Amino acid sequence: MAELQTHLTDWTVKSLEARAVRYGDLVPCYNAFIDCRTPGSEAKENFTIIGPGVSENPAQHVHIAEPHGYNIGGARQPPGCVNSQHSHDTAEVFVVHSGHWRFDLGEHGDDAQVELHPGDVISIPTRMFRGFTATQPDDDSKPGFLWAVLGQDDPGRVTWAPKVFEMAKDYGLVLLENGSLVDTAAGEMVPEDVAPMRPTSVQEASSLISVNADAAETIVWRNQAIEGSDVVSIIGPDAPLDWEHGFNVDRIAIAPGEGMDWDGGGAKEVLFIDRGSIDLKCTDGVLHLKQGDTISLPADFARSATTQDGVVAFLVYP
Repeated sequence: MAELQTHLTDWTVKSLEARAVRYGDLVPCYNAFIDCRTPGSEAKENFTIIGPGVSENPAQHVHIAEPHGYNIGGARQPPGCVNSQHSHDTAEVFVVHSGHWRFDLGEHGDDAQVELHPGDVISIPTRMFRGFTATQPDDDSKPGFLWAVLGQDDPGRVTWAPKVFEMAKDYGLVLLENGSLVDTAAGEMVPEDVAPMRPTSVQEASSLISVNADAAETIVWRNQAIEGSDVVSIIGPDAPLDWEHGFNVDRIAIAPGEGMDWDGGGAKEVLFIDRGSIDLKCTDGVLHLKQGDTISLPADFARSATTQDGVVAFLVYP
């Protein structure tokens, strides 16, 4: 991260609040994807926090539509709930906010499996099938939550494993060539001017990347012990996950009663509060953010943060 800016620009608490998405205000979509009725997948919630995301439901709520060069989303699932095998055209990064999760790699999810816990980060390359399952809560019965980053303003469409199309057909869901989902079980009709999407062929599926258990571990950043205030680069040049993503990710920790100032380098940044709470200094006071909140920091806003109880946050920037 760059050096501290020397001045605050005119961002009030109210104007900055408009760029915050509170965890308690997240609007879920329960039928965002073609697998939403497959047994074991029907309880998942999908969130589009910043950017259009990759939802196949045009009714998906977008909290902040403003382009950032990447998309921010989330998935909330109770234990046992599955997100089916799929691939993306751009990088996909998950931060485990709560719960315990298993990521299954490969067309059938049996190339490799990786267990992740709160604070862990996984970066899944393009052209690799992945699925994920919430395995258990942290310490109560609440669903687990994954905070996600997808590369580029337009992250493309989802490529589903062949069997996902077969299962969806049994539950009245049809994916169209334009990427939208039709629910025939709810009385919706497949439009005459848009053809159904051709299912992924066996040959296409086999052309995607395979990975073994050792290689799978190289795409994971394991949560590290925190001592005092620090900044750890996770994704970016010379970081543990250093291949090209189109964005960088840092973990910021600020000890109780301390503060931190940094310069956004003239670009918008997205801050996710993973643990604790933080106060961002504005021209007329402070904006308080707490665990699970996301905020888009404007390019011309000088970052000055303090915390009373300590905070661990993840910062995404170009």
